[in-house]
Amino acid sequence: MTSAVTTDKSARPGYGQLLRTPGALGFVLPGFAARLPFGMLTISILLLVQHTTGSYGSAGIVAAVTGISMALSAPLMGIFTDRFGQSAVLVPVVLAHAAAVTGLAALALADADVWLLALAAIPAGASVPQVGPMVRARWAARLEGSPLLSTAAAFESVTDEFTFVVGPVLATALCTGVHPAAGLVTEATLTLLGGLLFAARRASQPTTHAPSATGEKRAFALSYPGLRVLIFTFLGIGAVFGGMQVSLAAFSNEIGNPGANGLLYGVFAAGNMIAGIAMGAVAWKIGPRRRLILGYIGLTAAASVLWAANSVILLGALGLVVGLFIAPALITGYTMVEQLIPANARTEAFTWLTGSIAFGQAVAVILAGRLTDAHGSSYGFLVPMAATALALATLLALRAKLAPKAPSRIVNSSAPDGEAAAAAAVTVGVTPAATPSQAPRNRVNERGMGHRVPVAVD
Repeated sequence: MTSAVTTDKSARPGYGQLLRTPGALGFVLPGFAARLPFGMLTISILLLVQHTTGSYGSAGIVAAVTGISMALSAPLMGIFTDRFGQSAVLVPVVLAHAAAVTGLAALALADADVWLLALAAIPAGASVPQVGPMVRARWAARLEGSPLLSTAAAFESVTDEFTFVVGPVLATALCTGVHPAAGLVTEATLTLLGGLLFAARRASQPTTHAPSATGEKRAFALSYPGLRVLIFTFLGIGAVFGGMQVSLAAFSNEIGNPGANGLLYGVFAAGNMIAGIAMGAVAWKIGPRRRLILGYIGLTAAASVLWAANSVILLGALGLVVGLFIAPALITGYTMVEQLIPANARTEAFTWLTGSIAFGQAVAVILAGRLTDAHGSSYGFLVPMAATALALATLLALRAKLAPKAPSRIVNSSAPDGEAAAAAAVTVGVTPAATPSQAPRNRVNERGMGHRVPVAVD
């Protein structure tokens, strides 16, 4: 169990201060160990099934079933986690995942039919542990009302992107250099060991929220309109990941240089990581809703010209720009959960967003694969373009749903009533109703040593 901590305003908010948060390293390090296998799962399935069946199409079907199954089960896992606690859910889940992945690998090596492999992929995907959302929920509990919360969201985005860079490289090396099933076996082993280690760190877990003795019903995260808007927004981000994976590989084959795929995707991922690091180091003067919209406009514009690239240099440059715009949208969306969703449903909310990315990625892999097979890689890039444009239109039309309904909490209980209310309003990025005597000074928000910026108003 844990409680929110107060940010030290005498220190400049940043990654160093974030990691000095009491108890942070105790869940960050095992959390990273438990998340690394996530980046290995899809590519390990693709390489093993392609090796045993000789078909990329069959391998893509099995991988897509895994992603869709994970997307559908993730919110349910989040609900159980908010209700019973992280350790209570994580321990049986990682045990089930290790068994399901091992079974899938055994069936593939036994030359099972594709339909049977797809059936086995369902429990393998459904049992993927939602460690990322659990880590984010621990940060939200520790940093509620703190300007470091957006830094934590940026840190988590960089961590996620790092796993998606290192995981596929490790899995590919194991599958091609050791054994075709080595990637899946390693993924199952690391998930089991890392998950159990993370579950053992009980002190930093958020408080569970059991139904009250009076019979009061707990609202589900999906009942909040703002989360539904974010889910649709994150579908577009997932489609970018899926469409880029397929189309970059196809483009590299078309130019006769398959090895360029790793370079191109690495540049794309590097853009995401660079922007993520920068996001956490900036004291923003605009509110999160506006940041999300601006970031998504940039993402849509960049994704809309990918189809026109006709060289490795041009496609690499465009991929870098796409990556640079993904991080602001992704990080801001995760940050807004703290404002839009009460603490007793945040893990569920985070799993909805993670599942939305996985679902968008799985659908994009299928659509981009079909378009690429029929017309070439340039048509595969139309999937990210269409998905982000549709998501942006929805975001703009429903942006009012993303406004926080009430202050998250009063952050300075020792201040007079008017100052405390103003501080709480500043926390969520809205303008407080100032009293006449304090109106001028409530227009600023201290964000670090000698650093005062205007209150963000959307």
